[in-house]
Amino acid sequence: MAKTTAHLQKGLGLGHVFCIATGAMISSGLFVLPGMAHAIAGPGVIWSYLLAGLLAMVGALSLAELTSAMPKAGGDYFVIMRGFGPGVGTVAGLLTWFSLSLKSAFAIVGMATFASLLVHIHGALAGMVLCLLFAGLNMAGVREAARVQVLLVIGLLALLVMYIAVGIPQVKAELLIPFAPYGVLRIFTATGFVFVAYGGLLTVASVAEEVRNPGRTIPLGLALSLITGILAYTLAVVVTSGVLESEVLDGSLTPISDGGRAIMGQAGYVAMTVGAILAFVSTANAGIMSASRYLLALSRDRLLPAPLSRVNSRFKTPHVAIAITGGIIFLSLLVRLDVLVEAASTVLLLTNILACLAVIVLRESGLQNYRPAFKGPLYPWLQVGGIGGLGFILFEMGEEAYFMSAALIFIGFGSFWFYGRKHVKQESALLHLIERIVTPDKSLVTGTLEAELKDIIHERDEVVKDRFDKLIEGCAVLDVEGPLKVEEFFDRAAVQLADRVGVSAGQLAAALKSREAQGSTTLNARLAVPHVIVEGKQTFEILMARARDGVHFCEAAPEVRVIFVLVGSLDERNLYLSSLAAIAQIAGNAEFCERWLRAKGPQALRDVVLLAERAR
Repeated sequence: MAKTTAHLQKGLGLGHVFCIATGAMISSGLFVLPGMAHAIAGPGVIWSYLLAGLLAMVGALSLAELTSAMPKAGGDYFVIMRGFGPGVGTVAGLLTWFSLSLKSAFAIVGMATFASLLVHIHGALAGMVLCLLFAGLNMAGVREAARVQVLLVIGLLALLVMYIAVGIPQVKAELLIPFAPYGVLRIFTATGFVFVAYGGLLTVASVAEEVRNPGRTIPLGLALSLITGILAYTLAVVVTSGVLESEVLDGSLTPISDGGRAIMGQAGYVAMTVGAILAFVSTANAGIMSASRYLLALSRDRLLPAPLSRVNSRFKTPHVAIAITGGIIFLSLLVRLDVLVEAASTVLLLTNILACLAVIVLRESGLQNYRPAFKGPLYPWLQVGGIGGLGFILFEMGEEAYFMSAALIFIGFGSFWFYGRKHVKQESALLHLIERIVTPDKSLVTGTLEAELKDIIHERDEVVKDRFDKLIEGCAVLDVEGPLKVEEFFDRAAVQLADRVGVSAGQLAAALKSREAQGSTTLNARLAVPHVIVEGKQTFEILMARARDGVHFCEAAPEVRVIFVLVGSLDERNLYLSSLAAIAQIAGNAEFCERWLRAKGPQALRDVVLLAERAR
């Protein structure tokens, strides 16, 4: 028994997030690619890894912001879909799923190859068995898979620290000169080639729905993992390039193992081969874990068939998506190594560009419910610089990368055109942006994206709705234009509330005016909470009003713009007091007044209140 609507289990903490990203990142990019990249750029490959890491940081910061706002399965696909719509979203989701699957296949091939250096085994058969093993582990539960990941990463990092510490003193400066023997542009070409090394960062975004306190945990985990990855890659490549002759290093598929032999003899060779195996195991494990969530998310949005979104009732894992991902990885074991690397790098570059663009579109769209718990620094210059830098690296990869990109995009869009287009129409932030810039007086949007973002925030922050929330969800709303006297305002408010509380509009208006005459109900110059008691039992209603040009309550508050009218029976006094306390907390938030005045319509005003921080 599986359910399509079941939620995934939130079993991942900061340690799990760090280890999932780090384990997926430090693998083939370090234990296989340095030799191939050194053949492209020479010792300048050191700068290639550093530059790739800095560009990945731009994408990671954008991704951290997006996933802290929308921590849902599918990671970058989910947010790109909400940013640009289902067509671009389908392309992004399938491309990233394919890329991570290929990265896992690459890891399994490498694992079997390295294992064959230590013991006599059949590489292809071992890879297929390992593929089935990891798929089964991930079906058993994300927490179980993550625990294995933690142990693997601890062992891997310990071996890398030893390699760097022992190797740095043995580096020969003459092996690093000339630094760019094939020209500076070859360094940028190698940067694109090794960019796949940082692809593990996407794995965190894909399992965001299963992370506890994602608004804090995901950005912090990504930052710690990226810093660790940049240091590990750069220092390890410095050691490897500085202890191995070019004739040995260029094109080597076991560069770190060869470096281990150069600095520590046969024991070093064995130790770093074991490290490579641990790295490949962690990458394959994390890759299956994350890639399967893209199929889950696409299916949830009805862009792929419904069975892919089924969640196992016992283990709370997307078992169908995991099985299909495992099958694709199984078949990918027959693909050539260089094709795997270039395909994965190309797609990851495109994905990071889309993440940067998505931040710009979402921030500029005017969506009031786009509320990331973490905001990337230096906006928008960081994103603009990232798009330019990533685009340049993609350009330097050459024609083969262009054709590969075009083919993958064509496949993804074809899937949307022939299947997803018939099943879903998704409102996007891009439509909000177009409406804001081009057609301010026409309605291009329906508010469904705002409603979805509100639900996501409630789920992210684990909000349990109280009676005040439920009252606000169905309350009457007045949006008043032009300055009003308080008596005029009460007449309008009474008309809206009369039927709700079972009192005539005239009686209710008179009661509100009489109460105001006894003493002002303003809490400050911009906020008022008029309130009256009516006959009956279990009666309580709230009316929210926005007065853009102000309501004149008294000389001390001539332009009140935020008004909550509370009307209830005497037996609901406790609800009145709790509602008053909630309103005071909400109105005290620094950004409340700005959001209140900027909100588009009644539902947007309700959302401003429902999403404001307060004690419940």
